[in-house]
Amino acid sequence: MSLKFEYALKILEKHLDSFGHVNNATYLELYEEARWDFIEKNGFGLAHIQECQQGPVILELNLRFKAELVNRENIVIVSQHLETVGSRLMLMSQKMLKEDGTIASEIELKIGLMDMQERRLIKASPEWLKAIGVE
Repeated sequence: MSLKFEYALKILEKHLDSFGHVNNATYLELYEEARWDFIEKNGFGLAHIQECQQGPVILELNLRFKAELVNRENIVIVSQHLETVGSRLMLMSQKMLKEDGTIASEIELKIGLMDMQERRLIKASPEWLKAIGVE
C-alpha cells in the first residue's frame, strides 16, 4: 500500500486563460508543484537531487479533464504511487478535487529515477521510494 499525499491550493487569476478557466498546460504545472511538495517534504528535494545527482523524470503521461476549474476555487491535489514496474519504473496517479469532491482532472504518470551524470534510468533507491510514499 502506498501513502496518499494531499496538496491544497486556490486557483488564481494567473492560472486562467482567455476563456476564464484553467489552461491545459497549467494543469501540468500544478500537478508538478504538488509532486515537488511531497518529495521535498520526504527528503528528496532539489538540494538532495543536486547532491546525489539522481532525479525523477516523467516518461509518459495521460491527462484527463473532467470538470472545469475557475477563478478562486479551492482544490486539493491527491497524489499516490500505484505500482512499481520492474526495478526502474513507477506508475503514479494524481487527481484534482473540487471542494465538493468532484474530480476536475486526473493524470497517470510513468516515472523513473535518472542518474544525471550517466543520463540513464537507474534502479529506484530506498530514498526515492520513501519520497514517493512506497511503504
